[in-house]
Amino acid sequence: MSLFRLDASIRVEGSHSREIADIVEQEWRTAHPDSQVVTRHIGLDPIPATAWVTAVNATYLPEDHRSPEQIEALRLVAAETDRLVEADALLFAVPLYNFGVSQHFKAWVDLLTCDPRLSPGVEPATAGKPAVLVTVRGGSYAPGTPREGWDHATAWMRRILADVWKLELKVVESEFTMAEVNPELEQFRDLAKELRGAADQSAHEHGRSLAGAMRV
Repeated sequence: MSLFRLDASIRVEGSHSREIADIVEQEWRTAHPDSQVVTRHIGLDPIPATAWVTAVNATYLPEDHRSPEQIEALRLVAAETDRLVEADALLFAVPLYNFGVSQHFKAWVDLLTCDPRLSPGVEPATAGKPAVLVTVRGGSYAPGTPREGWDHATAWMRRILADVWKLELKVVESEFTMAEVNPELEQFRDLAKELRGAADQSAHEHGRSLAGAMRV
């Protein structure tokens, strides 16, 4: 039994997405103390910029016509996909950057679509796996706020994880994570604490649910 955890934050210290994901992981470890937790930090060790296009081009060629670079790119595709497919449960920690999805997470998703187990038009090898997505936003994009609709990441991630890869997905969200450091958001600091508390509670609940889904 194993948990695969992926972090997309470019920060280690002070990363809200990491801290909330830590809660989910701890709930898993509490329920399954002897299980394996495989981690992948794409915010710190990103997918090479040319890997996806090299792998895509390789898929259109017979194996004996592929260049060494294409062969290596496809090996990377397989290795990254193996981590996802071989795990029993999945945890993703992905912050909102510049109103969109983390470039590191997008590059990782694009790369994995080159693997036959996750390529478009097939039943994904991840179908039915329990998963938790932790996502955080520095400001607020809720209905009625000045920037309603500016979050162009969360819906996309739901589409990929829940609809394309068919994961049994639960989502933990937290907003105003920049309130403590951005003077323009000072008036929202009390609200930010409330929202973070709610997110932490949700992380505990979804972490227990994730662990419970894999009880044997």
